[in-house]
Amino acid sequence: MTAVGDALPGVVLRADEPGYADATRPWNGMVDKRPAVVVQPGSAVEVAAAVRNATERGFPLSVRGGGHHIAGTSLVDGGLTIDLSRLTAIDVGPDARTATVGAGCRLRDVDRETQRHGLAVPLGFISNVGVGGLTLGGGLGYLTRRFGWTVDNLLEVEIVTADGEVRRASHDEHPDLFWGVRGAGANFGVVTRFTFQLHPVGPTIQGGLVAWPFERSAEVTATYRRITAEAPRELAVWLVLLHGPPAPFVPVEWHGRRLCAMAVCYSGKSADAETALAPIRALGAPVFDLLDEMPYTAVQSYLDDTEPTGMHYHWRTEYLAALDDRLLDTLCELFRTCPNPMAELGILHLSGALNERAEDDGAVGNRDARYVIGVKGMWAPGDPDEPRFRDWVRVGGDRVRPYGTGRTYVNFQTTDEPDARVRASYGTNYTRLAALKDRYDPENLFRSNRNITPAPASPDRAR
Repeated sequence: MTAVGDALPGVVLRADEPGYADATRPWNGMVDKRPAVVVQPGSAVEVAAAVRNATERGFPLSVRGGGHHIAGTSLVDGGLTIDLSRLTAIDVGPDARTATVGAGCRLRDVDRETQRHGLAVPLGFISNVGVGGLTLGGGLGYLTRRFGWTVDNLLEVEIVTADGEVRRASHDEHPDLFWGVRGAGANFGVVTRFTFQLHPVGPTIQGGLVAWPFERSAEVTATYRRITAEAPRELAVWLVLLHGPPAPFVPVEWHGRRLCAMAVCYSGKSADAETALAPIRALGAPVFDLLDEMPYTAVQSYLDDTEPTGMHYHWRTEYLAALDDRLLDTLCELFRTCPNPMAELGILHLSGALNERAEDDGAVGNRDARYVIGVKGMWAPGDPDEPRFRDWVRVGGDRVRPYGTGRTYVNFQTTDEPDARVRASYGTNYTRLAALKDRYDPENLFRSNRNITPAPASPDRAR
């Protein structure tokens, strides 16, 4: 009988073998999937062999970059998981301001190498996240206001498609495939290498977390709306409602108490920093204030401890085009009644460069998005209050949804959200994506993701 993973090049791991547990440990502890085998290729050629193996033998297939998706899409029960963790080469071209990045890299790897030259690409805000998954879903972070989605800064990819062929896709070569990769890429193949356009940022910027008592929530949220309406693009400010963590920088008397916080990143000229940050400073009397000059790499990683691996996570998120009075009131009311001491409500400010491109400039779309709002639950495995915590997230999501655009970031979507959420998230780009999926992956081999169903057979499939 043919076994999953027979005759595969690369490092092959099966259950109970050294390395298997690490390769299949999900970030979200709620995910419970056990691949029959994990293969860790060392090149695009070896990735192609794994793809052909799965296709020819009919094995379910998944692709793991950083394994940080809340829905656990990087693992597949009983099938073959391609783990890209050995593909970690990074080549920075400081003169051209480009970086070619292996798909197994984490955000911290890219930031470390690009910052050696005072350069950066807009990536996420948790440094352990994989570059591949973040990019293929569109990609957002502190620099999005200045430079757009991560995929707005993508120049080309090396990708293994469902037919087992290694292709280069860019604006000039396989431009249709490149269009789909920029926002829905997990549906079209295994990207093994990315080339990004870089921008001058750092090596030091202004950043950090500053918090005030929740009792001032009406004042803080109103100020936040004013700041985000007027801020220069070099300033990204995110609003977070949270319980004071038992961290050294939080006064003991505020541990466990409700707080309003702002996570700040100012990446502009240092001479202009105080002017840009003045509206935040003007709030005065913070519980703590960590806002200071620091390395860009520190800003990119200072929230890492807020999302430890192995905890249970459940979210609801929406894109917003504006901050409505009633939405801000709803946000404060939801947090006032929050039963979960590790839950958060957050708003990420995105307005800027991404809004200046056409809706069909890449599959990512959502060019009307100016904020993301998240109702985020986190708790320890086995917590007896899990049903109550999940219910709070569900109710919170239902209450903020009427204020959204009707769409959300696919990288934030959970397993219990219906396929209609995927379709809605791509909006008018979905029909084109479904036809493109039929061309490059008509049998839907790449379906362990927020999936796009192939359209009825088209006459022009990839050969």
